[in-house]
Amino acid sequence: MVVQVREGLLTFSPVPHPRVLVATAVPAERDAVARALPSAGPLDALAVDALAVGVGPAAAAAGTATALARAAAAGRPYDLVVSAGIGGGFQPAAPVGSLVVADEITVADLGAETPDGFAPVTELGFGAVTHRPPRSLVRDVAGACGAATGTVLTVSTVTGTAERAAGLRLRHPRALAEAMEGFGVAEAAALHGLPVLEIRAVSNPVGPRDRAAWRIGEALAALSDAFGKSTPVLKGWNPHDRND
Repeated sequence: MVVQVREGLLTFSPVPHPRVLVATAVPAERDAVARALPSAGPLDALAVDALAVGVGPAAAAAGTATALARAAAAGRPYDLVVSAGIGGGFQPAAPVGSLVVADEITVADLGAETPDGFAPVTELGFGAVTHRPPRSLVRDVAGACGAATGTVLTVSTVTGTAERAAGLRLRHPRALAEAMEGFGVAEAAALHGLPVLEIRAVSNPVGPRDRAAWRIGEALAALSDAFGKSTPVLKGWNPHDRND
């Protein structure tokens, strides 16, 4: 496998299809993905570019959209975009060290506070709050790596209290995890007409911030393991089969 480092982008041996962009927040997550990709000849390798796009939905959207536009302009467009990294898990459904594959990528705090509570931006007549990855791809990736499937929330402010955690679960009863980039990555993918997937390894419980309880190394190892086990699924996925 050929690996090139260019402006923070790790590029692996290209093949015609599928081409996958994996967007992470930080280099440590990008490197966890890179470690999982198998060494193979150019004809057998999965074509994956792993890019650290920055923390938060705005940076994630901007960095992902830029990478997608550059690839399209170079005549080598992507077929799939994956938001990947570590995140918080709602207990007890997503314990620390477990994996979550999103069947819905939902922004949790884009909207307005009203006298009746939070109103998502869609209730104000604007935009979208949820992107849905291809169902068959979610099923197959989750099955390959032993992940739970459910909603992964995107937040601009990480949850730090039990009260907010409870409020999020009340509004989003299928939520398994929260992170800060998935919806931004999904918005960029949608702009380019591409499907999106989100994979999260749980490093900490959603709720009161207790850094002593965080297991970042364990979560990064789980993320790497997830990509190692999911590689055959991604290699075999037909980007033209949008059966969802």
